[in-house]
Amino acid sequence: MSAPEVATNRNFRKPPGVDLRMPRDGTLKFFTLTFLFTWGLQVPAVLLGEAWVPLAALGILGPLAAATFLTRHGEGWVGVRALFGRLLPRPGQWPSYVVAFALPAALLAAMLYAMRLAGHPGDLLLNRGPAMLAMGLALSVAEEVGWRGYALPRLRARFGAVMGSAILGVVWLVWHVPMFVGQGVPLSLMVPMLWLFIGGSLFFTWLDARTSGSLFVAVLAHLGLHFNNSHIALPADVLPLLCQSVVFAALGVAVLTFDRRAFPELRMRRPRTPSGAQPILPP
Repeated sequence: MSAPEVATNRNFRKPPGVDLRMPRDGTLKFFTLTFLFTWGLQVPAVLLGEAWVPLAALGILGPLAAATFLTRHGEGWVGVRALFGRLLPRPGQWPSYVVAFALPAALLAAMLYAMRLAGHPGDLLLNRGPAMLAMGLALSVAEEVGWRGYALPRLRARFGAVMGSAILGVVWLVWHVPMFVGQGVPLSLMVPMLWLFIGGSLFFTWLDARTSGSLFVAVLAHLGLHFNNSHIALPADVLPLLCQSVVFAALGVAVLTFDRRAFPELRMRRPRTPSGAQPILPP
């Protein structure tokens, strides 16, 4: 049923969390182009060795390139300008910006401090200085224009906010696999990373809803991951990764539990039976 047909059919009920005004197609094309671009550069670089690292670095542009190409093809340059316009900060959203950048990093530092008290030495802030943060900013923009700018609205329109975020979290993780392999990260860590990426995806979706689709907040949240980045300790020390996975899993559960405005499908109420009536049980 198309959107115009829905508008004229009063008996049709929109599934909770699904936006029929948003185009629901293009996501598979986006994922395909993104993986072809990124993996096509990074997999050979991983196999060929360190001399090919610059080629691998170009692979981070996959989500940005795919989102720009598909938006230009489907909506013209007007759509491209609107997509990139969401990267600009907006008045009145600074509390969300602070939460996006600082909260996960602070929670990870707090957990690492607790681990230090328990006898596990290590840094509370895991980053490699301004140069790496500048690279993290470039990576954040390149990824978020694609993940939250292009894919999230379409996944949310088709599957709802919760399932759409979970799907995006899984794809987001798998996209990183060549980078992790090149870093020497054992694939056995994909399980805790799955909690990190799905929880992070839910947290990012919550931020997106609070800021009406701002990509500036998504970039800040992504940059916060690089500001206190457990992956720097890998593969020698996995504890920071486990702590960061717990942090983002907890954030995902928290936004689902305490602020469901970003996840309308969770706000459904079960039908109430009349006072004194017994519920009808299936035979």
